[in-house]
Amino acid sequence: MRIEKQGRAGKTVTVVEGLTREKRLMAELTTELRRTLATGGTFKERTIFLQGDVRERVRPLLAAKGFTVKG
Repeated sequence: MRIEKQGRAGKTVTVVEGLTREKRLMAELTTELRRTLATGGTFKERTIFLQGDVRERVRPLLAAKGFTVKG
C-alpha cells in the first residue's frame, strides 16, 4: 500500500496492490472500501485506487478481511 501524486494533477491517491487475481472479488472489495471510507475509487487488474490518503483507515479493514498489509 502506498500513496501517489505523480500524474494526478497534485491529487493524492492511495494505491493498494496484490490482493487477489479474481476480478469479481476485486470489484466487491473496491465497492466495500469506497462505501466504508466514503471516498471515490476504482480498480484495474490487481490494483485498487482510492481517492485521498486513507492508508490508516484501510489497514484495519483489510486486516479484518484476512489480508496482510505492508506499507
